Amino acid sequence: MRWVYLATAPDQLVAEMWRDLLVGEGIPALVRSGDTASFLGVSAYPCRVLVREDDHDRAEEVLEGSLGHEVG
Repeated sequence: MRWVYLATAPDQLVAEMWRDLLVGEGIPALVRSGDTASFLGVSAYPCRVLVREDDHDRAEEVLEGSLGHEVG
């Protein structure tokens, strides 16, 4: 299964909340930090949220429905 880009969150905490929302809806998701310093702790930099390719459309609907605006 291939993982694809869904959205960029403003920071790691928001990305993890989005991931948890998706996982709660049965959609596996991953957070990928956009910087190289994430090993130092929680990243204050934008982070990408990835989902499986087959789940992308549904994940986009779930996230947009929760946020009230388009993502990506």
